[in-house]
Amino acid sequence: MDALALAGWVDQVINGLVLGNLYALLAAGLALIFGVAHLINFAHGSVYMAGSFLGWWLLTQQGWPLWVTLPAAMAGSAVIGLVLERFAVRPFRKSARVAPLLATLGAGMVLDSLAELLFTPNPRPFPSVVPTDRVVLGGVSVGWLDLLILGATVACAAGLFVFLKLTKTGQALRATAQDSEAAQQMGVAVNRVNATAFALASALGGLAGVLVGLYYNSVSPAMGFQAGLKGFTACVLGGLGSVPGAMAGGLVLGVTESLGVAVFGSAARNLVAFGLLLAALVLRPQGLFSWKKRSLPPEPLTGTFLPAAKAFHVPLNAAVALVALAALVPLVFPNGYLLQVLTNGWIIALFAVSLTLVAGTTGILSLGHAGMMALGAYTSGLLTLRLGWPFELSFLAAGVVAAVLGTLLVSPALRLKGHYLSIATLALGEIVNQTILLAEPVTGGPLGLPGIPVPVVFGRPLATTADYYYLTLAVLIVGVGIVALVLKSFLGRTLRALREDEVAATALGIRPGLYKAIAFAVAGGLAGWAGALSAHLYSYISHETFNVTLSILGLTMVIAGGLGNLGGAVLGAVTLSALPEILRPVAEYRPLVYGLLLLVALRWRPQGALGAV
Repeated sequence: MDALALAGWVDQVINGLVLGNLYALLAAGLALIFGVAHLINFAHGSVYMAGSFLGWWLLTQQGWPLWVTLPAAMAGSAVIGLVLERFAVRPFRKSARVAPLLATLGAGMVLDSLAELLFTPNPRPFPSVVPTDRVVLGGVSVGWLDLLILGATVACAAGLFVFLKLTKTGQALRATAQDSEAAQQMGVAVNRVNATAFALASALGGLAGVLVGLYYNSVSPAMGFQAGLKGFTACVLGGLGSVPGAMAGGLVLGVTESLGVAVFGSAARNLVAFGLLLAALVLRPQGLFSWKKRSLPPEPLTGTFLPAAKAFHVPLNAAVALVALAALVPLVFPNGYLLQVLTNGWIIALFAVSLTLVAGTTGILSLGHAGMMALGAYTSGLLTLRLGWPFELSFLAAGVVAAVLGTLLVSPALRLKGHYLSIATLALGEIVNQTILLAEPVTGGPLGLPGIPVPVVFGRPLATTADYYYLTLAVLIVGVGIVALVLKSFLGRTLRALREDEVAATALGIRPGLYKAIAFAVAGGLAGWAGALSAHLYSYISHETFNVTLSILGLTMVIAGGLGNLGGAVLGAVTLSALPEILRPVAEYRPLVYGLLLLVALRWRPQGALGAV
């Protein structure tokens, strides 16, 4: 290797270490919260985004110097963290872990939406207040901003060490992390300790947000979620709950990402990160720097946190009557706009029905379920557009491909439990999404796949909105029937047994991995069908159509209707899919409404409209 090539690799490592320091700040906050509250804070990326905008506002609008802006942004972010803990986490402290986890998802949606309303969705240029010249240290060229990021990270790490080791509040944090009930019995104010952890973590996130704004010279309301995922990745690499391990994991992630970009190009940055996350979860869920396994108690993430409530099951005769009424809609109300809204509602309902089988019946909080819908959409779209397959065959193939590939992808992670499995499904969804983006010769990459033909069913083109309405309604009926048969079968009873007590079910000879894989296969097939219908309805798809927001929206629908309740899934999906049309005059408020709806449902009606099963 010549000197020029070696210098290039050294530069990549330096860039990776700089990024790694930023990831380390994010990961340290996540590890701190997880260690104390045993919670993955999905709103952490949104707090980081809020801190970056606070720093931008202080620098550009108020003219504050950087040395004042940094601690002010940290203080403002800490206040946001305190509010988040008080209103989105503390009310669910005695619930199972799924409740506060989903609440942080809703709170993150609210913060992101508020940022868009205040600053518009467009990126804002971040001022360059740090000298851009570079210095040579030991033959390596580094910038002043690189040194600032390194110094800030080292100072925060040292400060955390002193705080946790030498102060009474830090000792209370460590005691709560080891055993919160015992700490409470010894007089530790657990609520105050949790609030302190959120404030510290949010301050670190806000600092990282300002530093990232300086590094990339730009901030955006959409920057939070991806950054939060990178923080989760670093946290898992170092070991959930270990602050030093999380910071080390951030450095590993930064260097790996930078070297991956050097080899595969900048478009592969996120794919490398999420691939590393999945590999770490499967191979070393306790973290790269821990030889002692650290895991959560074997409890399900869904179902048992719901208060006792009798579920409402739609009787068969009532279901038939509802289907008949739905079939009459195009005849009584031939309005194309109404039919379009309901057609989209039937597609989303099919997606929700598939998700409720996994999240409600099986007890797996699938955060990457939109990836299976993407597999089905691209399968049907490519087969009809590029190979000229008839719609009937491409539609069936979409279900098969989504079921098989989705199950194969998730199978290595099925031995995981709780938070680990949830993060694994999120990583899988993002890997599918990023693979579609990178496979540009096949999928169209960032430009998407336009020109998907209108379906021709048994020789008849579905040229009208009413035709497609009946097709989607028929597929939804088939999907509901399939899941209903599963729920009433031995498979359904087995899945519910695994949800309620996997240890006891395993002791009775049930193989958890096998039955979870079957559940994912059935759910994946139905989600693939929903994706195929969506692709042919709009004649265009892209990787952005099937992002994690769609998965979260699906979970919101399922929770709103009632986890594991088929009628509730359909009701929640149709209602929430129609909500954007109702809110069309105030379209910019829709994400805010979704986030608030999720928080309200979890707080006051967690069993859903029709009750959980």
